[in-house]
Amino acid sequence: MPIIQSAKKRVKVAAKAAVRNSKTKRTLREAMKEFQTAIQDGKGSKISEALAKVTSAIDTAAKKNVIHKNKAARKKSQVAKAAKAAGAKTEVAKVTKKAPVAKKPVAKASAAKTVKKPVAKKATPKKTTKK
Repeated sequence: MPIIQSAKKRVKVAAKAAVRNSKTKRTLREAMKEFQTAIQDGKGSKISEALAKVTSAIDTAAKKNVIHKNKAARKKSQVAKAAKAAGAKTEVAKVTKKAPVAKKPVAKASAAKTVKKPVAKKATPKKTTKK
């Protein structure tokens, strides 16, 4: 057991983090298993739902630094490729463009605001050379 106060706190914090990380890992593994069973069953709608869950779980794990971001990208790519090969329709949410918002007219500056005057530059003295 640590004796120093800060070391005692680190033990508590590390224990909490370990529980949180293990829960995230467990969620990721469960989603992956569900995805694999959905692929084996071969139902398109089930595969797409499982794909969404796996993608979400991977993103969450990467966000919490449980897995590296490159590993997360690789896993998502592998999962999407497997879903496509199984015949699932992977629909990407289409982003609709919003109509441009008209800008509000800018109110004129009130007389209360003071305007800074530009500072005049000082003339540099001419150098004289002796002959």
